[in-house]
Order: sequence, then structure tokens, then C-alpha cells
Amino acid sequence: MTSAIVIGRNEGNRLIACLQSLTAQGVEIVYVDSGSWDNSVAEARAAGALVVELDDTLPFTAARARQAGFEALKQSGDLPEFIQFVDGDCIVVPGWIEAGETALRADPALGLITGWRAELYPERSIYNALCDFEWHRPAGEIAACGGDMMLRSAAFQAAGGFDATVIAAEDDEFCVRLAKSGWKLRRLPLEMTRHDAAMLTFRQWWTRGVRSGHGFAQVGWMHPPYFRREQIRVLAYGLILPLLAVVGLCQSGLLFLAVLAIYALSYIRTGKGLVAEGLPTWEARRHARLLTLSKLPNMIGMTVFHWRRLCGRAMRIIEYK
Repeated sequence: MTSAIVIGRNEGNRLIACLQSLTAQGVEIVYVDSGSWDNSVAEARAAGALVVELDDTLPFTAARARQAGFEALKQSGDLPEFIQFVDGDCIVVPGWIEAGETALRADPALGLITGWRAELYPERSIYNALCDFEWHRPAGEIAACGGDMMLRSAAFQAAGGFDATVIAAEDDEFCVRLAKSGWKLRRLPLEMTRHDAAMLTFRQWWTRGVRSGHGFAQVGWMHPPYFRREQIRVLAYGLILPLLAVVGLCQSGLLFLAVLAIYALSYIRTGKGLVAEGLPTWEARRHARLLTLSKLPNMIGMTVFHWRRLCGRAMRIIEYK
């Protein structure tokens, strides 16, 4: 038996579609709402979900919402054998629940199963298209995955659940602890969820980049050397090279040109790597531009985390939509 924990905040019609995709597969639902002011709570109740409304005096995070959903399941009676976590802006592909259950039952050492997430509307913006590419990772044994995952309840408890203080990359942080507790993680070569990123503006993409940088710093600080490579690249391309460019503008034209050349080489190398992964050249080029630029918002996010940590500030959610 599987129960689903759905988390959301002002997802509107996306949430309705998510709930319908789960009820169609005979799954009981817990919906956890993080301060929505739309009709999300009413729609979840109409779908027959157990609804948990988080106290708005504490910072909202996806990790806090997922953990609250699990606690509600525990309090409602016997825990199901498996739990499907899914974000409220996703629909669960027909047949996924059965496929996940079958895989977990076939291997008692497996603690987590995930699949492929696809973007519903990649044609609506370059930012949606980039998300769609990022999410299609190789199948097989994995170290971590995104927030859409099916877990064995016993494995979830053995890992200690989600840490509510982690505001980004909380799924990576959880997966690190799940692996440390002795469980295997696997991605099946199957479509699992379809996601509506609804990321249509540069500002949304930039904010998402800040959020990712916060995740690199926070999870890397909690579990060194996790995200070390990502942090080094962000420091190089998001801090050191920009500072050298400023110095070059003030003192040395050659230094400024050298910095531009390094960025150009990074862009070319990234584009070639994307082509090697199967993207058409034109699409690889536009993705490479964003990936090269992304180190700047990532650096802001890393700085925000360490500033919050050193000042003892709460780790508050960074929303891009």
C-alpha cells in the first residue's frame, strides 16, 4: 500500500491536476499547505485528502512540509508500506505507483525509487526547456534525486526524515542521510511525473539560481564534501573572475580581456558538452549561455546562506514563483 504526501503553496489548477493523477491510481493523499491564499486547501479537501495547514509563524520550507505530512500519516493510524512524495505542481504519470511498488518489493535493500520528471510546457520558455533537460538524468543506482520520490516507510524513518531547516536541495540532504543509513537509491528508466515549472521570466530563473546556490552552501556545509565541486565552480565564476574583471576595467585591459576569454571558453565547453548529451546545437548554445551566467545568482545564494548562518538568522524559503 502507498500513500502520497503532496506539498504546495498557491498551485491552483496545477494542484487539482496533481490530486486527480493520484486518486486515479487509488492512492490515499495527505496534502500539506504552506500558507496558500488561493483555493488549494478547499480543492484538496474536495479530493478527499487529509489536509495539514502549516503554522505561518515558522518559516515555510519544502522539507518542513514533507516531514509534517509524514507525521500526519503516523498520527492517522498505521503507516503505509510505501510513501510517494510529490510537489503540488506535478502530475504523477499513470502506472508509476504500481511500477515503484513493484521495484521496491523486488529488492528489500532499496530504500528509495525515483523516475524521470518531464516538463509539461518546455516550449513556453527557455527556462522551462532548461529544467526539462536538467531533470532527465541517467537511470540506475544514484546518490540523490529531486523531491518526487517513492520511499519505503522504514527507510524514511531510519534516515531521520527531512530536516525542516534546509530550504533548498533538501532532497539531496535527505538522500545523503538515507545512503549513510545503509539503503540503496535507484532511478528507474520510466517517466514518473510531469512538472509545470511555470518559469517564464529571467527574474524567476535568476531567483531559482539564488535558491540553488543556497542549497549548495547549506547542504555542503552540513555534509562535506557534498557539493564541493559545485561550490568551487561558483566561487571561481561567480566571485573571483567578476572581481578580476572589475580590477581589469580599472587597471588592466589585458586582465579584463583574459577574464572574458575564460568565460567564453567555459561557454564553448558547456555547449559542446550539451551537444554530446544529445541536444541540438542551437538549443545547446542557448542553454550554455544560462548555465555560464548561473554562477552569479548561485554566488548570491551561497552568500545569503553563510550570512544567515553567521548571524543566527532563520533559513527562509526562496520562491521563484
